Amino acid sequence: MSVNQRLVNDLNDNLFDTILELENRVECYEFFEDLCTINELRDMSQRLEVARMLRKGEKYDKIEQVTGASTATISRVKRALIYGADGYIKMLDRKEKKEKTIKVLSHMTHTGFKAYDIRGIVPTEINEELAYRIGLAYANLYHPKKVSIGYDIRPSSIAICEAAIQGLTDGGADVYNIGLCGTEMMYFTTFYYGLDGGFMITASHNPSNNNGIKIVREKGIPVSADTGLKDVEKLVFDGEMNPSIKKGQVYTKDIMDDYIKCLLSFVDVRKMKPLKIVVNAGNGCADICFANLKKHLPFQFVEMYMKPDPLFPHGVPNPMMEECRKPLVEKVLNEKADLGIAWDGDFDRCFFIDHKGNFIEGYYMVALLSRYFLERNKGETIIHDPRVYWCVQDICRQLGGTAVESKGGHAFMKETMRRVGGIYGAENSAHHFFRDFSYCDSGMIPWLIVSQIISETGKSLFDLVSEMENKYPCSGEINLPAENVEKVLKSVEEKYKEQALEIQHIDGLGMNFKNWRFNLRASNTEPLIRFNMETRGDRQLLQKKQEEVMNYIINLNR
Repeated sequence: MSVNQRLVNDLNDNLFDTILELENRVECYEFFEDLCTINELRDMSQRLEVARMLRKGEKYDKIEQVTGASTATISRVKRALIYGADGYIKMLDRKEKKEKTIKVLSHMTHTGFKAYDIRGIVPTEINEELAYRIGLAYANLYHPKKVSIGYDIRPSSIAICEAAIQGLTDGGADVYNIGLCGTEMMYFTTFYYGLDGGFMITASHNPSNNNGIKIVREKGIPVSADTGLKDVEKLVFDGEMNPSIKKGQVYTKDIMDDYIKCLLSFVDVRKMKPLKIVVNAGNGCADICFANLKKHLPFQFVEMYMKPDPLFPHGVPNPMMEECRKPLVEKVLNEKADLGIAWDGDFDRCFFIDHKGNFIEGYYMVALLSRYFLERNKGETIIHDPRVYWCVQDICRQLGGTAVESKGGHAFMKETMRRVGGIYGAENSAHHFFRDFSYCDSGMIPWLIVSQIISETGKSLFDLVSEMENKYPCSGEINLPAENVEKVLKSVEEKYKEQALEIQHIDGLGMNFKNWRFNLRASNTEPLIRFNMETRGDRQLLQKKQEEVMNYIINLNR
């Protein structure tokens, strides 16, 4: 209904404009204390409650009892509900919707909030209501003007994305929607176009009934538990947030040409030879990029499971699992290909199979790429995680580079890289970070570089890493159950401390001995210990000590 025009005048315009400037409940109390008498404010509050109770179908006698309002007042409010300007109805509907959201959240656990992102099962751990509030909380906390957002192929991703967009725009931020994409494309959009933050709707390699939100600030700086995610979580569940007076706008952003150009800047296509490469996206999102990138490359590609499919019909896109990479191994061997490449669901990680069908541990890919950057950039700094690193440190010594150890996890790695200006850094879990990619991780840049190395050297990937594997054999990451991780770590340290040459606590427990070392650290998501071990050229020692430490931990948990 239309507003009574007799109410419209400059004085009332000024009053309502002033009210709209109030930012929180405290400011409302302060303003209305000065503006109204106590009785006037009570009368307005009373009439609003009467309207709410009438909408619920309450009887006059109960409304009188609860509010103290007279029958005449109740009747007047009822007439306004039926014949008025719909002001009561509009505000009550809006408040009811907000209360429903808060009610839903009150029955949700905080388990979706992890160390580095939000991730969990839909709808119990993450849903549209939660996504809306995360967007609004982010806007309330950081006051971004422009934010990028993208989403992966999961069935719930579009709805969760739209809810997050609504929260961001209600918070006053303009949102640049890049659509179906990979996480690194959101990173790129944020730093390349100078935006104030970014959201990626994805659960990476997890099953299709999961989803999540990765959040960054300007330049792709992560929002993790140590850098603001706990503040977002608190605000989300407290329910004390304020929509902006001026809503943000939503824009569609096509980044593909700029993004592909950026990826290609890391290599020299002219030096690449026509390798035969098998690629496997696991029906995740990698082909969104790959379909455009391959046009610029001289390679012969054999493609597997490249079409994005929300149901992941060939299994979860997690190449860390042997059963998930087995079809790729078979295809590489059958096709007599030079190389096999697999990506996880949001393609911020890539994994390698050599021409003999061997899965290459991430550790040796870190060492190989470290060599690539140091040979072209003398004296630069390389960042590595604490799991296994002797090979990387050896390469840095050989080539005059500096090796810097960082706590594992992408937020910590990026923070360390920014602090020391590292040109390249990586986790053995296949996260590779690049200074010229705003210190963000990419699942596309590593395989481009590896393909160029193979082309330039004429050596296979097998030959390139064999020497490293022989010189520094490693266990790969092994997951061990542990209900009380802290107790286990203390017990292991106590057992081996007399033999150790060095004990580290950068990330979990690291213990170095003369010819072998190991790292134990807690999983951020499960009651597990991540176990990694390496030796100096002694596979028998590796096997012996690996069994020894593992058995000790297993016995502790019995």
